[in-house]
Amino acid sequence: MNDETTAAPGGTIAIADKPVSRLGFGTMRLTGPGTWDHPTDPLAAVAVLRQAIEAGITHIDTADAYGPHTVEELVRTALHPYPDQVLVATKVGMIRPGPNIWRPLGRPDYLRAAVEASLRRLATETIGLCYLHRIDPAVPLADQVGELADLHKEGKIRAVGLSKVSCAQIEEAARIVPIAAVQNCLNRDEPDDPAVGYCRDRGIPFVAYRPLNAGALTADGGRTALRWLLSLGDHVAPIPGTGSPSHLMELVNAAV
Repeated sequence: MNDETTAAPGGTIAIADKPVSRLGFGTMRLTGPGTWDHPTDPLAAVAVLRQAIEAGITHIDTADAYGPHTVEELVRTALHPYPDQVLVATKVGMIRPGPNIWRPLGRPDYLRAAVEASLRRLATETIGLCYLHRIDPAVPLADQVGELADLHKEGKIRAVGLSKVSCAQIEEAARIVPIAAVQNCLNRDEPDDPAVGYCRDRGIPFVAYRPLNAGALTADGGRTALRWLLSLGDHVAPIPGTGSPSHLMELVNAAV
């Protein structure tokens, strides 16, 4: 593990009241094909997670749907007990009937059960940042966010985030509970999201997922794509992912 003197790639940003590296690490790729089941080499996945921390990355992003459940267990194996400077963020509200199949499920009882399960898999009493992975159109947004707000009040979630949302949805959710971060897709091929400016104006961190467009923007190791994202404002925090130690270091160096 790194100590707190290691330079934070991309500088720092406060997410969920914790100063973390602006360059985070997205863990979606640490599974088998179709974001399903275990990776081919679980020990290598654990090693990459530890390498990310040693390289100064202190923002680890995961979800109960990755595997499903697989990656939260890998995060626990690799990083628990979690260093004080590390933020582990996870997401709930998505079910996985099979490889490459993703379906939102936002019933309050399901969200509560999912948070309780994530707490056990991550071996923690409080999730540092928990996102609503997707808004379920079959359930009122207020009911979905309200359940996460209740879990926040109970101390099981330190902060609540939203993923793949519009400005109007952020505004509605923020009337129920403070929104600690918004995680939307953003990259040079998909650059137009009004939520970037909306979040900047309201002091909400914008966590950019798919920052390299699933590998399409890695011709120079991702340097141009990541530096473009970092140039959009101090509130933007990209979370590229990889299962390769050498590619991880390319990403870290690109953010310096």
